[in-house]
Amino acid sequence: MYTNSKTRGSNRVPNYSSGNRFSGNRNGSSGRNFSSRSGGRNKRKSSYEKIDVSRFISKSTVIEKEEIYLPTHTFSDFKIDAKLKLAIANKNYIYPSPIQDKSISHALEGRDILGIADTGTGKTAAFLIPIINKIISNRDETAIIVAPTRELAIQIETEFNDFVRGMKIYGVVCVGGAPISAQIRSLHRECNIVIGTPGRLVDLIKRGEIDLSTTRSIVLDEADRMLDMGFINDITFILEKTPTDRQGFFFSATLPKPIEKLIERFTSNPVKVMVKTRETSKNVEQDVIRLNNGADKIDTLCQLLDKEDEFKKVLIFSEMKHSVEKLSVELIKRGYKAGSIHGDKRHNDRQRTLLRFRKDEINILVATDVAARGLDIPEVTHVINYEIPQTYDTYVHRIGRTGRASKKGVALTFV
Repeated sequence: MYTNSKTRGSNRVPNYSSGNRFSGNRNGSSGRNFSSRSGGRNKRKSSYEKIDVSRFISKSTVIEKEEIYLPTHTFSDFKIDAKLKLAIANKNYIYPSPIQDKSISHALEGRDILGIADTGTGKTAAFLIPIINKIISNRDETAIIVAPTRELAIQIETEFNDFVRGMKIYGVVCVGGAPISAQIRSLHRECNIVIGTPGRLVDLIKRGEIDLSTTRSIVLDEADRMLDMGFINDITFILEKTPTDRQGFFFSATLPKPIEKLIERFTSNPVKVMVKTRETSKNVEQDVIRLNNGADKIDTLCQLLDKEDEFKKVLIFSEMKHSVEKLSVELIKRGYKAGSIHGDKRHNDRQRTLLRFRKDEINILVATDVAARGLDIPEVTHVINYEIPQTYDTYVHRIGRTGRASKKGVALTFV
């Protein structure tokens, strides 16, 4: 519960409606290892998109009859190794999600996959299951998985480890903000999969610590987000280092032209799987908080957060790293259980804060858009845009952190 040291504002809150193939080095291991200098991330100056405020408002509607997706497979139907089927069953997975149902069979045949789907639709298992099955059949198989953020890379690693427990199949996470020397040591040991962020992967490739010349599978997860972050040249560089006959998995919530051209260049007749039905989830009620002249923004925010029975687990987005930290510090001073994640925080600090948020040790997380995509944080009741995002696409991904797994959520935007 909160302490009693909160400062109350005088403004009323407006009502709102409801030995590895990746390495050039050997260490005597019988397994495969992934083992160049960074030219730096390709930075792109972002420009604000003029967004009609009415797009931030979407009331709940009563759905009399909702179409239920009926999968054509169960996980036991897929032609995969028995050990992998058991691992899937141990996770209590019985029926695949639409993107899994529509893509896994084609992926098991070696086809390239282009998946267009919202976050939280099961994309991770859609590419991990076919890749792990290939590794079980041939321990010399290797794969590289590219993700836009450290948090998403680590989340992918967690699910990968769940699937391969006891199989002696290993992966390495290579992300910026963590010691590169430890990652290089891990690459020299036995591993089949490298999961990483574009900048760090390019650095390791240029150093000669990762060799992709025999890599049989590559995944781009949240490809549109990597474009937004200025990584298009990095991911092109990585793709160019892989053989032409490798299998590609490209997953994205949207398909901007540069990503479409990239996929056309690096795939051969991909299977296109589209399960994206609408811009924003029907489970998320959206509204705006209008600030009157003279209203204090943080006091207005605190009056919202004081409704503890409603605002149980809150993700607050702000644009700049310094503003995220300032807001988090102020909320803590006022007695709220808050934390922050942004690009200036050390990797371990970010992971520790996310873990505390997941475990409900804190119930307010203030973040830059580093948290907007890919992360699966259970039970977020509210997303608050303390500042209007730069683009509507960013808004869509921010509010996708709530209303997950058929639960209801609320998204509020200060205007």
